[in-house]
Amino acid sequence: MRIDHLLAKATAQLSSSDTARLDAELLLAHVLDKPRSYFFTWPEKEVSAPYDHQFEHLIHQRQQGIPIAYLIGEKEFWSLRLKVNEATLIPRPDTEHLVELALACPLPEPHKANVADLGTGTGAIALALAHEQPNWQVYAIEKSQQALAVAKENAQLNHINNVSFLEGSWCEPLRREAAALDMIVSNPPYIPAKDQHLQQGDVRFEPLSALASGADGLGDIRLIIKQSAPLLKPGGWLLLEHGYDQGVLVRTLFTRMGFCQIRTESDLSDHERVSLGRKPGRLTGNSPPTTVAEN
Repeated sequence: MRIDHLLAKATAQLSSSDTARLDAELLLAHVLDKPRSYFFTWPEKEVSAPYDHQFEHLIHQRQQGIPIAYLIGEKEFWSLRLKVNEATLIPRPDTEHLVELALACPLPEPHKANVADLGTGTGAIALALAHEQPNWQVYAIEKSQQALAVAKENAQLNHINNVSFLEGSWCEPLRREAAALDMIVSNPPYIPAKDQHLQQGDVRFEPLSALASGADGLGDIRLIIKQSAPLLKPGGWLLLEHGYDQGVLVRTLFTRMGFCQIRTESDLSDHERVSLGRKPGRLTGNSPPTTVAEN
């Protein structure tokens, strides 16, 4: 069947998706190992039967709701090509804002820092920071062996060598490291365990342990804030991604643990998304720009 006819048929099959045409193009590009621009240049090209059958199988899986990233096995984040699978959370564009904020935090030695990414998953945050700051020592922490293996593979795929991968839960593996930390970042689970959104859309297929955390969604965030404080250097930063309605509560948790310069930043949809605070002592430089008032 011709490319244009194949894409038209697939788009109709995926009509329940808001991105039906894009989904079809991404899946066909994966099958044919061609850029999407190829379809506009050669719409009349015939697709041979083996590729046609493979494409139909992927379209059927997409109809069942399986995320595109899992079907093609990769996702772009911060211009990095990252492999993903069912053991990892799919990196979201909103999380790039967490990377931006981390890179903007004033540090005593901006180009030489020890930084940890807790619950690294695919390694997206850790690898983005390490890519932008090759002189930083970045620790990527992950309790899932399967996810940690994906993160290590992504480091090799993107030729990033300044990340150390540690298996364990949140800050526990860092207690074995001698270096104090200038910064800790995390996109932890923050959805309430009984939230109805866990049964909708792409998240139905993602690991529940990477999404939900306790009755109010803040179980892991409470633990991370408590564990991070003693590991940070005076003046060190903690940055956490969280739910759109959790900003006030997260800022309160920061305050209770003695952090200062506490801020919450909004995402592209103007929802509170990342809260950050600084450990008191030897504070230098200015705090990052803020779009949400302090607690």
